[in-house]
Amino acid sequence: SRPFLSQAVAFRLNSHFEHPIASTTSEGMPWLAAKEQEMEEQLEEQFEEQPLEEAGEAIYEEVQEEMEAAAEAAAAEDEEEEFDGEAECPEHLKDAVSGSLRLKRLLSRDDEMPGSKRIRAENPELAAALEGLMTKWSMQQDLVVKHVLDSLSMEEVKEIQVTNYTPDRHNQWKSAAELLAKYIAEMKERKMVGGSQNDVCAAFRHRWKLDPTQEKMLRGLTHKDLRYVLNEYDGTLPIEDVIAQSTEAEVEESCTASALPEGPGSSTMGRFSRLELIDPLADCAVFGDANLTFALKVAKHRKALGHVGRVIGTTFEELDTLRERYKEIDESIKILEDHYAEVYHGVDCTRIAIDPRFEGMESSLGAVYYNFPHSGAIQGFFDGHPLVNWRHENLMRLFFRALRSFVKPGGSVKVASNMSAVGVRYSYIVASAIENEFVHVETMPFLEWHLHRYGRSYGDKRDVYKRPDAQNNQSYNAQRAEADMVYCFSYQPTGDKLKPQRVRLPPSLKTLKACDDGPFKHLQEAARHSLATQMHKRFITEVSGTHVG
Repeated sequence: SRPFLSQAVAFRLNSHFEHPIASTTSEGMPWLAAKEQEMEEQLEEQFEEQPLEEAGEAIYEEVQEEMEAAAEAAAAEDEEEEFDGEAECPEHLKDAVSGSLRLKRLLSRDDEMPGSKRIRAENPELAAALEGLMTKWSMQQDLVVKHVLDSLSMEEVKEIQVTNYTPDRHNQWKSAAELLAKYIAEMKERKMVGGSQNDVCAAFRHRWKLDPTQEKMLRGLTHKDLRYVLNEYDGTLPIEDVIAQSTEAEVEESCTASALPEGPGSSTMGRFSRLELIDPLADCAVFGDANLTFALKVAKHRKALGHVGRVIGTTFEELDTLRERYKEIDESIKILEDHYAEVYHGVDCTRIAIDPRFEGMESSLGAVYYNFPHSGAIQGFFDGHPLVNWRHENLMRLFFRALRSFVKPGGSVKVASNMSAVGVRYSYIVASAIENEFVHVETMPFLEWHLHRYGRSYGDKRDVYKRPDAQNNQSYNAQRAEADMVYCFSYQPTGDKLKPQRVRLPPSLKTLKACDDGPFKHLQEAARHSLATQMHKRFITEVSGTHVG
């Protein structure tokens, strides 16, 4: 048993040192010899009581437990250190930024725990189903397709299996991974409210799964009664009973919402959204306003209505970059300040919880605006390509999670986007809002919104040489204006603690190198490696809150 004892002792000793011992010899190391002798005596005593094989297994299991515990402690320490290194975030705001920091960790660590390995470890049944799909499609080696499938739940995989869908590998316009991602997004959208216009009754019907007869009853109510039903119905009573109670409710004459109580309910409430009749006392914030023309529009609008709440205009870029792209930016800032508005530059709307300029603003925002959100174009890829589209979906998820700490209950959030957008799809906006307790109350056409006439911009380098004329949007023709929508939400927290924010997994560096379409098409190995590395570094820079492009 002596050779086994020497190996066992070395194994036990190695587990206690940061740098393992390369050899079992103790020559010239008296302290090691003494340690070996002591441990061998202990092992010999154990062997007298149990067989050699059982003793070896016991030692191995004990060592494994010690190593696993040490690894878990090191991982926890690393994660905590990385979080603290990112920001000194108050305890009550950590949930608002944890998703953003987790995304950065995933990118920084890259292949340490890629999606497929994580799925195999956590859900073997799901992993087997995904492998089955890839085998069925003969795409076992397509890492980009595997990246798309890694984002699915078991229910979604079963739905794909039932439909018998197969990506077209020979499509001349799009890759199989891009077609698969598009199919999955549309599959989810078929279960959601549509991306086109939906008034308050249609949105309410979809939220509570009402039948056509009940929706017809809602459409026949007056403004006072309909507002009462929308505010009071929680599913515990039949909606017919709540409608009956609404006729006895008294009108509150102290607020704007009580105006025109006998008017037609649906159209009157739609006018409130279109005229932007928000809380006059609450602050409001505009995110992602590249040339600040929308913030200027809001400031003038609130001043004309006599509002006393602050207007906070923010840009993602720093002021020096803005001056290169928009020659009128200094004048716009001066006008905003004359209207008592505040302007912040370099604001990442997904990380406002760790932005010192937003300190003390918790539960103070009564209205938030984010027009045409976008994570930035990447040359050679369409926005819908799965290697870049995850950025757009995570933008919405992290945006709404961050807002939870700063929007007051009942506060309004409006996100304008094109209903046919393939970057930030309308489903990303609506699903992310609902996931974070922002109730979808209406979708209205952008052109019917009182605030739609402002100088839109591209928000990137194109603004240097291809500027809209800032007059009625006449020169902004990147998408059809009649398909532009404003998705309206109201923050209605339940008080329950939400699960940690889910994020769409980013592609690993290995997956990027395996891409053979878009800018990677026809590239040789060295150029492919270089481009993949550049893209991966860009992703890390973006999730750190720095604008690229």
